[in-house]
Amino acid sequence: MRGLRTGMVAVAVASALALTGCGGGAKPGGAGGANGGSGFSAWALTGGAEQAFHDSFDEWNGAHGDAKVDSQFFANDAYKEKIRTAVGSGNAPTLIYNWTGGTLKEYVQNKKVVDLTDSTKDLQSRILPSVLESGKVDGKVYAVPNNNAQPVVLFSNKDLMTKAGISAAPTTFDELLSDVAKLKAAGVKTPIALAGQSVWPELMWIEYLADRVGGPQLFAKIKAGDASAWSDPAMLKALDMISQLVKAGAFGDRYGSVTADSGADVALIHQNQAGMLLQGAWVYASFLTDNPDFVKAGKLGYANFPSVAGGKGDPKDIVGNPANFWSISASATDAQKKAATQYLNEALFDDTYVKSLIDGGNVPVTKDAESKLSASDQKDFLTYAYGMVKNAPNFELSWDQALTSGQSQTLLTNLGKLFLGQGTAQQFADAMKAAK
Repeated sequence: MRGLRTGMVAVAVASALALTGCGGGAKPGGAGGANGGSGFSAWALTGGAEQAFHDSFDEWNGAHGDAKVDSQFFANDAYKEKIRTAVGSGNAPTLIYNWTGGTLKEYVQNKKVVDLTDSTKDLQSRILPSVLESGKVDGKVYAVPNNNAQPVVLFSNKDLMTKAGISAAPTTFDELLSDVAKLKAAGVKTPIALAGQSVWPELMWIEYLADRVGGPQLFAKIKAGDASAWSDPAMLKALDMISQLVKAGAFGDRYGSVTADSGADVALIHQNQAGMLLQGAWVYASFLTDNPDFVKAGKLGYANFPSVAGGKGDPKDIVGNPANFWSISASATDAQKKAATQYLNEALFDDTYVKSLIDGGNVPVTKDAESKLSASDQKDFLTYAYGMVKNAPNFELSWDQALTSGQSQTLLTNLGKLFLGQGTAQQFADAMKAAK
C-alpha cells in the first residue's frame, strides 16, 4: 500500500489508524541542527499524528533547553522529494522519518543511517515486537516506530450480511466464497467492494493470501532477493485464488472504475451496496466522517482475514503498515546523535505521547495501550485493531513499501492485470521474477 492514504481528517478519531507521514527539521542534521549543534532536527508530515509530534516536541523542548528539537512539517509528496535529496547529499535532518522496507534497506546499504540496536534499548522495551521488527535490517535495528499501527482489516455491512443469511464474518477462504454466493443470491451486486482503479488496494488480497497459504517465510524469501519465490507453488496458489474470486463475481463488475482516494469503496459499504471491504484500518476515519450514523448504529463489522485450509500462515498474521519510523542520520554530529537518541529513549511513547495519539483516534504501538484505549470514544474498534497488532505473530509490511520502486511498479501493473482477468498467475510470477 502507498506511503500515505488521503482523506484522514476531521473528528477526534478521523485520523484513526491513518497512514501518516514523515518528519524533519528546518536545519539538517548534517548542517548544524538546532542550538548551534547542541540540539537536533526532525522533519514530519502534516495531518495524521501531527499533533502528537507537536505535543512531544514541545514537552521535550520545555525540559531540555540545551538540546532542543528543531522541527518542520511537510505535505506528503513534498517531503518525499525533499528527504530523498537531503539524504543523498548528506544534509538530512537528524531524525529521518521513513516507511522502512526497501528505502530503509537502501539507507543502510549506503551508510546513511546509524545502528540503533543497542542505543535505543529503553524505547524498544516499550514497543510491540511485531512492529519493531519492521525497523530491522539484517537483524539490527535501524528505525524505530514513531506513531500508530495501520493493519488491514476485513470490514463488513452487518445488515447486508444478515439479510444474506450470514451471521458472522468468514473465518476461512471457503466460507468467504460461500458468503460471496449468498450475497449475490440476496441481490447484492457487489459482494466485496474493491477500488480496482486505484490498484493498490488489490495488494491487500495477495499479501494476505500469500501469507495464509505459504506463511510469512514466502515473502521473506522475496525480500531477501530470492526471485524464484514468485513462482513458488504457494504463491501461484494464492494468485489463483484471486482469479477464483474474480470469476465468482466477488467484486461485482464495476470495480475497475472504483477509486480509493475518493472513498468510493468505503461508500459502497455504508450505502448498503456491498457486503465486505478489505482495507486499511485508516478508512475507519472515512466511515466516521462520511456516515457517522452507520457506525454509531453498530452496522459496521470488522474482522481479520480468513485462514486457508492446509495453509502454513497463522490466522493471526496481519499485513499493512506497522507504523512510520524514525532513523538517525549518519551525517549528524555526535552531539546531535546523542540528543536525538536521548529523545527516542525518554520521550517517544511516554505518557504524553501515547495520550496525544489516542486523543487523535490513533492506536499506539506500545505494549501497555489497552488501559489507555479503554477511555476512548471509539474504544471498540481501536481496541480491536490494537489487539490485531499485539497478537500478530507476523506483521507484514505492504509489499509496495517493502520492495524496490522498480519492483513495486511491476507488482502493481501485473496485479491490476490479474484482477481484470487479463493475466494468469504464471504470467504474474514471470513478470515479478524479471523485475529489478
